[in-house]
Amino acid sequence: MRDCVFLLADTNMKAVFEGFLDRERFHLSLQCGNFEFTSKQDLVVASGDNDPGLYTRGHELLKPYVATHNHAVIVLDAQWDGSPGPEAITEHITTNLLRSGWKQTNCKVIVIDPELENWIWQKSDHVAKALGLESSSEFSSVVDADVWPDGQAKPDQPKETLEAVLKSRRIPRSSSIYKKITCKVSISRCQDASFLLLKSTFQSWFPMENGH
Repeated sequence: MRDCVFLLADTNMKAVFEGFLDRERFHLSLQCGNFEFTSKQDLVVASGDNDPGLYTRGHELLKPYVATHNHAVIVLDAQWDGSPGPEAITEHITTNLLRSGWKQTNCKVIVIDPELENWIWQKSDHVAKALGLESSSEFSSVVDADVWPDGQAKPDQPKETLEAVLKSRRIPRSSSIYKKITCKVSISRCQDASFLLLKSTFQSWFPMENGH
């Protein structure tokens, strides 16, 4: 049995996870024990389904993996047309997962509120350079202060802000930008509630042993 399967809403989300989990000794940054991970075997993108599709049939897509993986994580955005909100999304998908063979102790639904881009924004030079800037000091020149007030960890509209910055730099939006950011950005500085939930889930499933 493999350690964990991840069912993700789209290719941008896959790139984020590849960036985080392809790091050498990634588990130390997450403050959990080591677990086996390969993108090919453990990352599943719900092609054509996106967030609403995962809400409706994520449990169906994960059912075959009950026999091959010890744990399962579904990750999707909270903000999409017709979304019932993060709490309702979590409850609905979790209920369906339990009915399809997963247990409460080995599956987790992670709902990013409002959306994936909330995980990658921070005033970091790594983020700035991936977006075509020289350093994080340039954010103030390309992002309005009312969108990202001084002292606030992230912009109010993370996806729209990312797209606007890329457009201003004439850089096409692509999954490679997400991976470029998450393969280098500080994990400890990401204080988004959904990311912290994922981190604590890893720590519960894969506890550190003797600090390793």
